[in-house]
Amino acid sequence: MNTTITQAEQDLYLLQSLIPSGESFHIWGYSNEGQLLGCSCQGVIRETLHHAFQALGAYEKMLEYAVGTDHHAPRILGSSIGIQWAVTLEKERKNNVIFVLGPVLNMPANEKTIRSMLISSQLSLKDTAWIEPLCTLIPMLPVMSYAVFGRYVMLVHNVLTGDQLGMEALNREAKIQEKEQPYEINQRNRIDVYQSEQALLDVVRRGDINYHHVLNRSSSLSPGVPVQGRDPLRQMKTSIVVFTTLVTRAAMEGGLSPEIAYPLGDSYIQTAEDCRDSGELNSLAHAMYHDFIYRVHQLRANPHCSHAIQKCCDYIELSLDRKIHAKDLAVLVGYTEYYLTEKFKNETGLSVSDYVRYAKINRAKMLLQSTDLSVSEIADRLAFNSANYLIRVFKELEGCTPAAFREKLKAELH
Repeated sequence: MNTTITQAEQDLYLLQSLIPSGESFHIWGYSNEGQLLGCSCQGVIRETLHHAFQALGAYEKMLEYAVGTDHHAPRILGSSIGIQWAVTLEKERKNNVIFVLGPVLNMPANEKTIRSMLISSQLSLKDTAWIEPLCTLIPMLPVMSYAVFGRYVMLVHNVLTGDQLGMEALNREAKIQEKEQPYEINQRNRIDVYQSEQALLDVVRRGDINYHHVLNRSSSLSPGVPVQGRDPLRQMKTSIVVFTTLVTRAAMEGGLSPEIAYPLGDSYIQTAEDCRDSGELNSLAHAMYHDFIYRVHQLRANPHCSHAIQKCCDYIELSLDRKIHAKDLAVLVGYTEYYLTEKFKNETGLSVSDYVRYAKINRAKMLLQSTDLSVSEIADRLAFNSANYLIRVFKELEGCTPAAFREKLKAELH
């Protein structure tokens, strides 16, 4: 065990060095049996946060994760008062160490709010001595959106395991990495938030299964409804109720029957109301968004397309960040390239290359609307040979340049 403790402490120092000095969350090491092996904080802070980790239920979830079989990705551990941790395991060591990151707050809170919530909650706590010290530590805890915290979590996980996973492994996340900016309620750009919200809903209307970068962009701009309340968990629920309502309407605009959309939305809202854990709420919100998008996608799939051609269309939508060739699609469905190209055009009305061009220009329009990326950056992300080529194709299909398209959108908002 001493060897394990020594190795865990060395790993903790290494992992802590990956986190910017301005971020004050900590990294912990536990044995498979739940023994605390080391932590990047010491003294009263360490003791207080360790007690909170146990009393708020995250410790038990950590142990459940450790004995489970699904360790391909880390897991977010939430709590009923809006404090979150993340847990991951290293690989290929005889005595695996469980690493925990946190705690962080998913939205601003204060010690008075936390104290009130702890007192009013029905926690059967044998030891409550940690509650007052925790309340005084609240202003010191970092406030991070799910997306920002998730990126730190994936960074630590990849260093520990040697994996090269992105955010999609944590919850559904991004093939396209957006720059994250610290979120402050009084400083958010409402025009950017509105544009991002419209992009989120447009993805639902179109049943666009390549939605991850739009969701990440929105998360980086705003964590939800900017109403300050006494209960952070209640605030999260309010945001999810609003989000679910908007997504439900967008899905109906995309063709989903109200007889399906309304009960489905109501079911997700009720589930959110029943949640007592911030981690569960985050997972629920993304599951809801994914569910509605795929229902609209299936509804809007060309009924004249065979399963093989629809599979090719889905592959194209999910691969717009790379070069797409007919020969790759042929291998995907087990056809010869000649047979695939003929069948594809007969069923979709477009050649493979034209279909890819239309799909990439539609994606470019969304990026122009929902991000501040330059035309050159968009061309690079969509695997165009150059920005000039993107401009030429865009003008050919849309009748204007990308810059003119973006300016028109901005003018419409003012």
